[in-house]
Amino acid sequence: MLTPVLAGLGLGLSLIVAIGAQNLFVLRQGIRREHVLAVVVVCAASDAALIVLGVSGVGLALAALPWLVTAVRWAGAAFLVGYGLLAAKRAWRPSTETLVVVDPVGTASPVAPGDRRALVMTARTRLSTTLLTVLALTWLNPHVYLDTVFLLGGVANSHGEDRWVFALGAVAASVLWFSALGFGARYLGRWLATPRAWRILDAIIALVMITLGVSLVLGA
Repeated sequence: MLTPVLAGLGLGLSLIVAIGAQNLFVLRQGIRREHVLAVVVVCAASDAALIVLGVSGVGLALAALPWLVTAVRWAGAAFLVGYGLLAAKRAWRPSTETLVVVDPVGTASPVAPGDRRALVMTARTRLSTTLLTVLALTWLNPHVYLDTVFLLGGVANSHGEDRWVFALGAVAASVLWFSALGFGARYLGRWLATPRAWRILDAIIALVMITLGVSLVLGA
């Protein structure tokens, strides 16, 4: 039973550990220390649901509906380009938000070099907005269906009766990865304590998002 679990864990990590829209969003939220737990839970739960769909054979049914994949591709492309343009706007004309230190009494002060106290962002995004964004980045990405539902589901079913054990390993990979990415990103805060650093990060996010969106349109 251990072999299918490790196989699922390995394949799950190989598919999920890549520079993509979802991972970049989780990384940004982790650095901002903003709704990290909610984002990690949504990403891991979504992956688990998609894995279950693939292992249960739903992926075979979806393969018979090519128009659905096309619709998701165009919707995902529009969302990715739109999100990328917003990131580009932040990079070009940054807002006044910066990393600040919150003192125990609740007052805020600029980050001092070497300060080990908690870092937070001055302007927080609403939880509902964050959740809608991460759901869109996850479910409007056609690659997630190709990789998680079709590919991973197909490999899982090749294990016969152990397919659900394989699926358990793949789900564990998602939980481990998103937890490490979301909660580990906070340690990058010391390098992103200046407006210039955030402009560079947003520029990278914009480039990746728009590139992914265009590639979806072109069918790459």
